[in-house]
This record gives sequence, C-alpha cells and structure tokens, in this order.
Amino acid sequence: MKYKIKLPLLVALTFVVSCMMLPEGSFAQGKKVKEPVDKVFPQLDSENSRWFFFSSASRPFGMVNLSPDNEVDGAWGSGYRYKVNTVRGFSHIHAWQLSGLSVMPVTLEESGEENIFTDYPSSFSHDTEKVHPGYHYLELDKYGISVELSSTKRVGFHSYHFPKHKKSGILFNLNGPLGPNDNLNGKLVQEDKRSLSGELLIQKTHRRPKPVKLYFYVRTDKDIVQIEQDKATGNYLLMLDSEGKKAAMKVAISYTSIENAKANMLGELDHWDFDQVVADSKSEWNAMLSRIQVEGGSEQASSRFYTDLWHALQGRRVISDINGAYPDYTGEKFRKGQLPVDNDGKPLFNHYNSDSFWGAQWTLNTLWGLVYPEIMEEFVHSMMQYYRDGGLVPRGPSGGNYTYVMTGASSTPFIVTAIQKGIITEDLEEIYQALKKNHMPGGIMEKAGYEHNTNLGGGLSYYINQGYVPYPIPEGKFGGHQDGASLTLEYAYQDWTLAQLAKKLGHNEDYIYFIERSGNYKNVFDDSIGWMRPKNVQGKWMKNFDPYEHEHGFIESNGAQSTWFVPHDISGLAELMGGKEQAVNKLNQQFTTAQKMNFAAGNSHAQELHPEYRRVPINYGNQPSIQTAFIFNQLGRPDLTQAWSRKVVDAIFSGLSPSTGYFGDEDQGLMGSLAVLMKIGLFQMNGGTEQNPSYEIGSPLFDKVTISLNPDYYSGGNFVIRTTNNGPTNYLVKKATINGKPVQNFQISHQDLIEGGELLLKMSGSPNKED
Repeated sequence: MKYKIKLPLLVALTFVVSCMMLPEGSFAQGKKVKEPVDKVFPQLDSENSRWFFFSSASRPFGMVNLSPDNEVDGAWGSGYRYKVNTVRGFSHIHAWQLSGLSVMPVTLEESGEENIFTDYPSSFSHDTEKVHPGYHYLELDKYGISVELSSTKRVGFHSYHFPKHKKSGILFNLNGPLGPNDNLNGKLVQEDKRSLSGELLIQKTHRRPKPVKLYFYVRTDKDIVQIEQDKATGNYLLMLDSEGKKAAMKVAISYTSIENAKANMLGELDHWDFDQVVADSKSEWNAMLSRIQVEGGSEQASSRFYTDLWHALQGRRVISDINGAYPDYTGEKFRKGQLPVDNDGKPLFNHYNSDSFWGAQWTLNTLWGLVYPEIMEEFVHSMMQYYRDGGLVPRGPSGGNYTYVMTGASSTPFIVTAIQKGIITEDLEEIYQALKKNHMPGGIMEKAGYEHNTNLGGGLSYYINQGYVPYPIPEGKFGGHQDGASLTLEYAYQDWTLAQLAKKLGHNEDYIYFIERSGNYKNVFDDSIGWMRPKNVQGKWMKNFDPYEHEHGFIESNGAQSTWFVPHDISGLAELMGGKEQAVNKLNQQFTTAQKMNFAAGNSHAQELHPEYRRVPINYGNQPSIQTAFIFNQLGRPDLTQAWSRKVVDAIFSGLSPSTGYFGDEDQGLMGSLAVLMKIGLFQMNGGTEQNPSYEIGSPLFDKVTISLNPDYYSGGNFVIRTTNNGPTNYLVKKATINGKPVQNFQISHQDLIEGGELLLKMSGSPNKED
C-alpha cells in the first residue's frame, strides 16, 4: 500500500508556492496584499446555521472545532446563530452527529446568591466581535470577560481576560443537551495544581446508533484554587487564581483515551504562545485557500469566492489521534484501532467523521480531486479502514461507526474518481470488491436513510429483480428517504460508476451486469407525460401525479428537479424525451420559471416544504438538481450552460451576509464546492468517474484563475484559466483554446489539465457576437 505526501508538509510547501505566486509589487511601499484567508467571511449564512455548519477557531478538518454556541438544542438551528445575542458556552466539537466539551468563563458575585450552574449565559455584541479562520474574539457582557479562541488540529486554546475585583472561574458543562445529542456521565478530575483530565459520553442519536466516549486533558497557566461539582446538573466549576488577569487554557481531546489526549497536547501544543497559534492557523488556512488564485472581479466576488472555498474544507472532522489511534464502534463492542504508521511512527493517513457523500459527485469529487488530491486520498483510505473494521464502505461515518445517512452507495463515485484520476493506484482489487459488496444484497445500497436494523427500506431486491424501486415499499417504513423513483435514479448512476471500475480492472461480466443495471432509470420515466414518475410494486404509475410536489416519491426534491438525475446518460434521457431539441426546450423552460423563484426553495433548507417554495422546477439549494445548468453542454447548447450557470451564481452564490449564502442545505462543503466550480468554470457531469475524466467548461466569473497543482500527484505546475472581455453581460464563451489548441465540445480532459498550461476563453455577450 502506497501513501503520498502528508498534509502538514504539503500545506507548508503550498504556502511557499502561493506566496511566490502573488502579483509583482504587492508589497511595494510597505503595503501588504490582502491574502485569501483575509477575504473569508465566516459568518456567511450563519442566520441559517446548523451544528456543524459554522466554524471559527478550527484548523482544516480539525478534531477540535472551537466556537461559541448561541443555541444548543438540536442538530438544526443550533451552534453559532448570528441573530441570537446570547452565548451559552464554547464547545470543542461541532461535527456530523457529534458534540462535546462545552466550557464557559464566568465571574461570581460576592453575595453568592446566583446559581452559576444554571444562570451562566451571557449576552454579547457583534460590534466588538472579531472572527477569521482559526480565531474568534468576543466579549461576555454579563461578566466583563474578553474571550479569544484558537486551536491546533486536536487542541483548543483559550485566552480569557478576567475583570478586577471579581472571583473568576470556568464552567465545564459536561452534562446536558448540546447540539445533536446529549452529553452524559461527565467527569472532571484534578491531576495537579494546573492540570485536569476527564471524560463524558456523547449520547447516541437517531442517526448515530451508538454512544461515543470522549476523553480530554486540560492545562491552565494559572493555579487551580477550587473545583466544585453541582449535584443537580453534574457539571463543574473550576476556580482559578486569575482575578484581573489574563488566563490561558489548553484543552486536548481524544476519542480513545486520556493518555492519547495528553499525547495530542504534547505533540501539537507544548507552549503557551497564543498569538503564535493564531498565526500558525492563519498560515495553514492561507496555504489551503491559496491553491486557487483569482484575479479580476469585484472585492465582494473575491471575498465570497474564498468563503466558498473555505466552506469546501469544513464540516468533516479528524477522529484519530496524533499517534494514529482511533475509535472503532463498527463491532458489537468498542475497539481502539490503530492506523498504519511510517518508519517514524507517524500515521500514514487520518481517520474521519463525515456526513455522506450524497451529491459529492458534482462538488467534492471535482474540487478535491483537482485541487486537494491528498485530502481525497486520505478519505479513501479512511473509508477503506471502516471496510476492514466493519465489512462495509461507509456513506457517512460518525464516531467511528456507520450512520446510514441519506441513501445509496454514494461513496462509490467518490472512490472511483480518485482511482480514475490516479490519486489511488494500489489495492484496486480490494477496493473494487469492497464497493461491489455495497451494490449487492447485504450492502449499504439496500439500506434507506438511518435504517440501522433491517435491509428492506432501500428496495434493492426490487431494483435488481424488477428494474426499479417501488413507491411505496410494500414491506413498510424502515428508515428515512424511501422514495422509490429517486432511489432508482441514484442506484442506476452509482451502478454506472462501479461499472467503469469493473471495466478498468478487467471484470467484464461485472461490467456488463452493472451497465445493464445502470439503464434502470428508464423504468421510472413516463414518456406519456415526459417526467420521471414513481411506480408501485405492481408496476402502475402513481395516480394524480404532480411533478412539482415535493418529496412525493423523490428524495429532498420534486419530480421536475429529479427527472434530470441521469448524469451518466444524458443522451439516453434526451432520447426518451423525444430528442435533444425537446430536452433543451424542456429544461430551458424549467430554468426560466426557476429564475422567477431565485433558483431555490426559499433561503434555507427548512423552507423546502413550504407551499410557496417547494414547487420550484430547479433547486440550487439542495443536491438533487445542482448539475442541471451543465446538462445543456451535453445537449449541444453550451451557450445555455454558460448563461444559466452565470445567472445561478449571480442569484445564489454572490451574497455576503449572515442572512444569505447557500439558500438551503450546505452539507459539509458540498454547496461551497459547487460555488467554487461554477465560478472557475469547470464541472464534471458524471463525477469524473469515466476513464481519463473530462471537465466541462462553464462561464468563469474571474479574469484569471490560477490553480496550483499538487506536485506529488500532478506534474503540471499551474493550470491557468484566463478570460478576455469578461463581464456581467459578457458571460458566453465565444472561443476556447488550451495551450493554443482549439477545445472541442467545450470539454477538456483531466490529463490535459494536470499537465498544466492555460485555458484561454474569449468571452462575448452573444453566441453570434464578435467582440
């Protein structure tokens, strides 16, 4: 098994390269250029936030993601909520179905009448708040305490400035509701005058079926005066010798042991220089964001672009320790696993907690596969570790276990594209067999969303034997998302991607088998009305079918949106519709109607079921129809791809405020990734899963985009996308050349791209206009 360059080293190298790429004269007369990290607006869309959505004092994919919590009840509408002016604590874990270790600096009144264990929340003001990647500052009005937060990958770093003439301390709220779950059995033990250790149980949820143990180790730079546990709440008050002083606290976490929490602190944060940690965090983020340099366009467009790119690296979290120990809950009992290590004892990759890759074929597959291949490689190795531990490749692991979030085998396209792009080159037969298992009875594909104890909700047996998943499933309700028409479409696409790997490895019989299954999408297309339509188990179409009715046989979508979910065979879909011209007219009309509704079902995921919004024909606020603008390319109308993709960017992905951002379901970087791809004008319809994957050209927002290719994976150095005559009304591509050669069909191959060079696009305001 071969593993490539590790992330910390690569980040450092990339940062050096990115600095070399800055425009000449940037530092002339002492004026420092504004770096990508300085352009990020972390509070984007934070009025619509959910537990794992917002992050501030965090490193890329950090185990610790330290930030203020304004709401703590539920996975949705919790965490940092911009319009809520009360802080209820600063917790260290904001992850998919995981929360834990909330702390709150406080002062105590001399009278002692208040119950600090229940009356601790404090108001704060955005006027004095400062937030950027890796850092958060705010002031607690109730206590007169200023709070600064930063972190390493596995250690939270707190700096508090306590007021004079007040007893000061820190609440450890180790028990009670926190985001998506309850925390239970919290314990805090003093080890010496400046250190503590503890543990708590992250209770199970509907989506994560097993509880997870969290261990932590704490160091303070001031002496501990007293520890008090409240009998009613079970929580702790830590009193410090810090009256009128600045006090710092380091908190390391681990999902395996207190000893490994200590090792995480010793290995990542063996000093007390808070400013240095903030600077290091900023540098790490800047190195990641600088992989793409954009020029031209407005300052707001540039700021929104780097905020989108920042989101593409958010939400999914490391769960392995610095020594490679990780929690394995895939079996009946907890097991402390160990990742493979190199000759120096360093883990060859990290293990991850992650929401599903449902929709990643149009987002992370392309962005990570091109710009962050080392991240894609790590995630593939992590998913294969789950396979070796529990027997299945996960589609959304949490806390070292399966969650069965969403549907299908969404990890298959992700892993196949990593292989087709040369990111994963070894153990291909083992990987193929692991993926194939998911597509057959007994695999993940036959489990509906959050179906933990049965294998009936996904309707895979019907899909195999009858060519479609019926709606409703005759056996009953076993999980979420048992919408047969969508399941049929999803399985068909995923089967096609697996067939590509079977072909690559010479499994010809499997290739034929899965290619035949990939045509099952045709069985839910009703040519009498021109829409995908649910069928019951007897093969009869749904009565009184309304293609605009939300979640009526379709997952988080309606029939109009999901009819186009055939990314592997657009020409075959067009043929069912009567030909490419008819398909173009149909989709163009949907876009025309959707434009009047701002291309989304309201401005948040919670509004999708609202009667006013759910009937939108194309929804760029959720995953099922985010590929639709690029379908025109494959139907011979690239001008419509360019026109509609630019209009979608203008309407959906251009705002820069707490009240707007992604108009729906930003599932751990998926919509941020989509926005980045649309703005640089590159897209992959089938998720880059074919041999030598191709990229479709859209309408880049900027005059120049420079992608710094990771030299450990791609030899081309930089790939530049340059536009001429670009502007708000000149969004159509009149002529395209790559390294001086004409581009055919507005597509370029992955091989051509990773060899570096320049894609030159001559822009126009009309397909027939010479500019």
